[in-house]
Amino acid sequence: QVQLVESGGGYVQTRNSLKLSCGASGLIFSSANVAWFRRGSGKEREFVAALTYTGGSTFYADSVKGRFTISRDNAKTTVFLEMNSLKPEDSAVYYCAADIDKHSGIYYYVRDKDETYTYWGQGTQVTVSA
Repeated sequence: QVQLVESGGGYVQTRNSLKLSCGASGLIFSSANVAWFRRGSGKEREFVAALTYTGGSTFYADSVKGRFTISRDNAKTTVFLEMNSLKPEDSAVYYCAADIDKHSGIYYYVRDKDETYTYWGQGTQVTVSA
């Protein structure tokens, strides 16, 4: 059974930082593309960042580019999201997602789509006060 468990959310003031973690189990983590999505209050879930299974390529939503960094530790089967210069509009529930790479080359075109990812965590709340 695959499990993704997020942690590290919390309440911070604007311009501060947080680092989210997502521990994975039950899958070959080193073969999985991973991503972070978020859902703000009253909003649809949106893509935040993605990282290929090789760790060689990262992708970010324009709204977080330059402020957020996604990374992974395959030995610890954990993916991270370091968030700097946080803004109130970053407040959301953050979800970790993963999917085993299919070696088709298509991931580069669908990395920001919900349906790309088979496995999801339960989410962790991030609240940024003004």
